[in-house]
Amino acid sequence: MLRPYPSAALDEYLFRLGCPPRNDIFLFLISSFLLFSCSPSTPSTMPQLVSVYATSAAQPWLPEVYACAGSSAVISRVDDPSAADIVLRIGEPSFLDSPAFQIDAEEILIVTHRQSPIQNLELETARLLFTGQGDPSVQVWVYASEEDVQEVFDRVVIAGSRISPSAWLAVNPQHMSDTLVNEPNTVGVLPRRWKVGDVREIFSVAIVPVLAITQSEPQGVIQEILACLQK
Repeated sequence: MLRPYPSAALDEYLFRLGCPPRNDIFLFLISSFLLFSCSPSTPSTMPQLVSVYATSAAQPWLPEVYACAGSSAVISRVDDPSAADIVLRIGEPSFLDSPAFQIDAEEILIVTHRQSPIQNLELETARLLFTGQGDPSVQVWVYASEEDVQEVFDRVVIAGSRISPSAWLAVNPQHMSDTLVNEPNTVGVLPRRWKVGDVREIFSVAIVPVLAITQSEPQGVIQEILACLQK
């Protein structure tokens, strides 16, 4: 069996690189690997976990959050806004005691099926319709009172009155949109980004901010994500 010839030149080369000297000539074939293994490695930065809660109406902005996070953060969707680093919602809440940042604006609309006989509404006629004092043949659809879109609608249109007890309840804007597309004699409320299909807007309720709310003053990656969302 042949024995590898020890190479003094290789020993000296490895010594200068900070590696222990070797007498095995076979290592000459893999000296390039030793160059990397003996060099100090740069520790990789682990992406930060960022939890995000989005109301059903604010979900169209989630892809922008993922894009802004890039490789510096891992976005985790949570169902509890109190457990989220970032909360996305439409419109300002009735009580706000945390830092909030506007990332966009959204228009809230009263919408009906395109074939509905209902024409454009004024504020007062819209209020009468949704409080049960309008055409009884019209099927009115709203959201739960705690939904951000409904909060805006109640503040502007209902204005202290009471929603009709015969109003139907949509669980989210997608449900509302599907209903208005498929039922000709329905009227409901949609953010403009959710206005798709064969529907017709008949009243503009308000243009409101799309907010990103944090539990405390944002730092680090969260600050970078918010800055990106505002561009």
